[in-house]
Amino acid sequence: MIRRRRGGRPGRRGSRRVKAAPYLFVAPFVLVFAAFSAYPIFFALQLSFTNWHGAGALEVIGFANYRFLLTSPDFWQSMATSGALWLLVVPAQILLALTIAVALRKARFRGLFSAALIAPFVTPLVAMAQVWIILFDQDFGAVNHGLTSLGLPAVGWLTTSAWAKVTVALLVLWRTTGYAVILLMAGLSTIPSDVYEAARIDGAGAWQQFWSITVPLVTRTLSFVVVIGTLTVFQLFAEPYVVTGGGPFNGTRTAGLYLYKHITNSDLGLGAANSMLLVLMVLALSLASIRLLRSREDS
Repeated sequence: MIRRRRGGRPGRRGSRRVKAAPYLFVAPFVLVFAAFSAYPIFFALQLSFTNWHGAGALEVIGFANYRFLLTSPDFWQSMATSGALWLLVVPAQILLALTIAVALRKARFRGLFSAALIAPFVTPLVAMAQVWIILFDQDFGAVNHGLTSLGLPAVGWLTTSAWAKVTVALLVLWRTTGYAVILLMAGLSTIPSDVYEAARIDGAGAWQQFWSITVPLVTRTLSFVVVIGTLTVFQLFAEPYVVTGGGPFNGTRTAGLYLYKHITNSDLGLGAANSMLLVLMVLALSLASIRLLRSREDS
């Protein structure tokens, strides 16, 4: 209630309290965001133009860190590895997640299936990576044992660069596809059932309904899943670090592992420049993917 003076006009003290209330409510978030998000970003940007090893004054060197990275074969190799993993993970994840989400849309015990799907996402990663090493061992792994029992040759899942990428990609798919399914199931739940009923009355089959109704109406959720998948792949660290150590022959040294190299060498200025380039490339790839999906929605 606004206080009023004897003359009938509201008091200034009461009106000030009312105006200050919204700012007081958002102040905790603003302070936390400024301390733990905005300041580190701006400091990293400043650091990327310096030669700093964690102690002493910042030595400003301009764009030298960026020139070094953009002409470094190791940097581009790490980006190419992350790009290859993106091609192995994200399209397959979209296809699998959308198929499973559509299949479970009207299934019984959806809660049970949802819990089973999200379980890999919350499983401790290092423990699961150790299990992956045992499963894909060339000599004693269960996967090669199954292949040889079918008369197929054993595969060097962890000893060849190409198959090591596939092994890491399979681990990422196993961990993250369930989370994508949950997101897409939420997106599918917003589609009115009347739309499908009208399509069936007009003679549309299951495939026509999927391609003409489901995909366009769930495009925004698909865009979000693509962005999350892109961020996940280009930030990969624990999976290749534990499973392959970045090998063999740097075949699974991702952008995240290459960035970690600068940190272990205390070359923080170069690491900050690397992180900034990584942010720009991930942003460009995410925008291109969203643009491609939105073109399907508009058509």
